[in-house]
Amino acid sequence: MRHKFSSLEDVFTYSTSKYAKRRSFAFVDGSGAMTYAEFGEKCHILSDKLSSFGVSAGDKVAILSANTPDWPVAFFSVTAFGRIAVPMLTELSTSEISNILTHSEAKALFVSKRLIEKVPEKILAKMRVVFYTDDLSVARTGEDAYTCDGTVSIPMGDTIACIIYTSGTSGAAKGVMLCHRNFCANILEAWHAHHVGRKDVFLSILPLAHTYEMSIGMLYPFAVGASVYYLNRPPTPSVLLPNFKKIRPTCMLSVPLVIEKIYKSSILPTVKGSKFLSHLHEKAPVLLSRIIGIRLKKTFGGRIKFFGIGGAKLDEQVERFLHRARFPYAIGYGLTECAPLICNASPFKTCVGSTGIAAHGVQIRLDNVNPETGEGELVVKGDNVMPGYYKDFERTRKVLSDDGWFHTGDLAFKDNKDRYFIKGRLGSVILGPSGENIYPEEIEGVINDMPGINESLVVERDGHLVALVHFNDNVLDWNYENEDRFMEDMQRRQKEILEFVNSHVNRSSRISEVEVKKEPFVKTATMKIKRFLYKEKKEKN
Repeated sequence: MRHKFSSLEDVFTYSTSKYAKRRSFAFVDGSGAMTYAEFGEKCHILSDKLSSFGVSAGDKVAILSANTPDWPVAFFSVTAFGRIAVPMLTELSTSEISNILTHSEAKALFVSKRLIEKVPEKILAKMRVVFYTDDLSVARTGEDAYTCDGTVSIPMGDTIACIIYTSGTSGAAKGVMLCHRNFCANILEAWHAHHVGRKDVFLSILPLAHTYEMSIGMLYPFAVGASVYYLNRPPTPSVLLPNFKKIRPTCMLSVPLVIEKIYKSSILPTVKGSKFLSHLHEKAPVLLSRIIGIRLKKTFGGRIKFFGIGGAKLDEQVERFLHRARFPYAIGYGLTECAPLICNASPFKTCVGSTGIAAHGVQIRLDNVNPETGEGELVVKGDNVMPGYYKDFERTRKVLSDDGWFHTGDLAFKDNKDRYFIKGRLGSVILGPSGENIYPEEIEGVINDMPGINESLVVERDGHLVALVHFNDNVLDWNYENEDRFMEDMQRRQKEILEFVNSHVNRSSRISEVEVKKEPFVKTATMKIKRFLYKEKKEKN
C-alpha cells in the first residue's frame, strides 16, 4: 500500500480525491449510488449540519440502521471531523438502545425510519438532532438545539473514533473505544492479507455496526477505491442468488453459518441424492469437491477471489470441503477490542482448523502455556489494540497490561509454521473430574456434523456434561409436541446423539444428557451463541 494512513480523516481526504470519479457505495439495484467525490460532498454537508446543531469534535453520535449506502456517509461525517461514532446493531432491544445512548452520552443520532420507534421518547428528546438514515433528512431537533457553534478538528492517531458496545458470549455490555490508529492498522493488515484495488467489487451482507464488516468490508475497500454494494433486504438465499449474478462480487465477508448452511442444506443433500455423486464422493472425493467448487464459484457470480470467513470457528468438515474444492475462502480471527483483525489466512494459504498467522504488524504470544498440550492464552500487542473500555477502568485493567498487551481470553496453540489454532474461550473451558480441560466447542463440532442438527451447545450442570440441541426445521414436528409419537421420536433422536457423540470423543468429554431446544439459540452479531444464557436449566425451551 503506497499511502500509509494516519487517521480516518486521512483515509477520507485521500480516497475522495484520488478516486473521485469511481463509484463508492450503492444498493445492489443501483439506487443510492454515488461516486467518491459525491460521497465526500455529502459528508461535508452533513458535518456542517451537525456543527450547526452544536455537535462538535469529541461529541458522540450514534448510528442505528441496517446497511445502506448512506451508513458510511453518516460514519465519515462523524469520524473524519473529530467526532466519535457509536454504531448500534439493529436487533438490540429498546432497553439496550436506551442504555447505550445514555452511557455513551450521545448528542445526536442517525436512525432509520423503521427503527426510530425502538428509541424511547425521553432519549430522543435529549438529542440535539436526529437524522433519518433513509434520506439523511432531519427527523427532529432538540429545544434550542440550533446554535451554529459546533466545531470540528483534524483527528490524530490516538483520537477516539468509535465506541462499540458488545456483550459477546459472556454477558454484560462493554463500550470498546477504538481510535483512528486502530482502524488504520486494520486497513494495512487487510492489505497485507489480500490485496484489493479500485476494480474490486464487494457485496456486503454483515452488519456495518460490527467491526468485522466496518473495518474490512467498508474502510478497507474505501481506502483503495473499490466499490461496495448493499442489499435492500435481509440476505436470504432467494435474495442473494440473483444478486450474486448481478453484482458478480470479487470480495465478500461472511460468518461461518452462511457457508455451513450452503454446504449442509444444498451440497450434501445433492451428493447423497445422486448414486453417481455418492460413488464419486466415496472413490474420488477430491475430484468431486473440485467439480462442486467450480459450480460454487459460478453461484457466487464467477469472479469471487476472496471469501472472508470470521467471527466464529468454521466447521472443520465444511472447511475440508472448501479446501479440496479450491474455493477462495480466507480465515480471519479477531476481536472487537482489536478492531478486529489479529490473525489471518489468505485464500489458498489456509490450513484446516487454523486461524492462520499473526496479521501484519501484530505481535502474539501465548501466556500460561500448558507444557503437555502447548496451549495458552493468546495475548496480543500492536496498533490494532484498543485504548480501553469507555468509563470502565477496572475492566480495562483486567485485559490490558501497562505495556500494551491485550489478553484475548482465547486458548490457543501454535504449530511449527507459526499458525495459530483456537481451542476455545477460557471462560467456557470445563474442568473435568481429573483436572483435565474439556473444550465444549470440540464436542459441539461432533454434534453439529450429525444429520438434522442445526446447532448445539454443551454446558456443565451438576458435574455432568449436557448437550443442548436445536434440530433443523423438518426434523421434529412441534405441532404434535405433547403426543406420544412425538416424544418417542424425540427420545430416539436424543439416544442416537448420546451414543454417537460418546463414541467419537474421549472419556472425559462424554455427555450425560441431551436436551432438545424448540427455539434457535440467542446469538451475537457474528452468530456465536450467548453461552451465559444457557448455563442454568430453564423450565421451558
